[in-house]
Amino acid sequence: MNRAAPTRAPAVRTIVRRLEKAYGKRVWKAGGTGRPPPNGDRPLDSLVGTILSQNTTARNAHAAMRQLKAAFPDWGSAAEAPLSKIAAAIRPAGLHRQKAKNISGLLRIIRQEHGCVSLNFLRRRPTDHIKQYLARLPGVGPKTAACVLLFALKRPVLPVDTHVRRVSRRLGLIGPKTSAEKAHDVLAEMVPDALVYAFHVLLIEHGRRICRARRPDCPACVLERLCPSAYKATGAGGRRQGS
Repeated sequence: MNRAAPTRAPAVRTIVRRLEKAYGKRVWKAGGTGRPPPNGDRPLDSLVGTILSQNTTARNAHAAMRQLKAAFPDWGSAAEAPLSKIAAAIRPAGLHRQKAKNISGLLRIIRQEHGCVSLNFLRRRPTDHIKQYLARLPGVGPKTAACVLLFALKRPVLPVDTHVRRVSRRLGLIGPKTSAEKAHDVLAEMVPDALVYAFHVLLIEHGRRICRARRPDCPACVLERLCPSAYKATGAGGRRQGS
């Protein structure tokens, strides 16, 4: 039986609720202005790790981070190291020469400006200041800065990666030609602070499992009835099997 196509994008709360029903709840605790963890510099680890994750798989990025940590006892040592040694350590991440240049550059800038190679001072800064500071560092765009803010500093700032952007576009939350940078602004206005973490991680999981770049599995999608792109893909907007 045919049904009418969705005329507008679904509400963010509805999207999160349906994805949580499919994949489970995602719990996140806000905060991040307290003492740093005793075992490291979480903001700087997060920043370097996110740079390593650019244009590669999570598995490759994690392997590169392990090798980088094994090669250098601390970030100060990495800041003093030859570029070639950093590049050799992070080879599994791909684009290792460019990433090494960015990592070496940002480590040296941090040391020059603050006398040590640490970003723990950001814990005491306002979110907008942190965004501006990180944006000045080599290799850091809106998504990378947002990842540091959300995961390391526990601020409700939404990173928009390829999965989040693709699923948001198909759901009609952003336009078909919205740039990655603009998508951060549009979705930041749309997603409530309390749902930022769940929205981010659930859309990534949904993008990997169902709403893939090629051959999205619309009939198996829990958002299919809400999605304008699913209606166009099926042509008739039919019901999912078993529903």
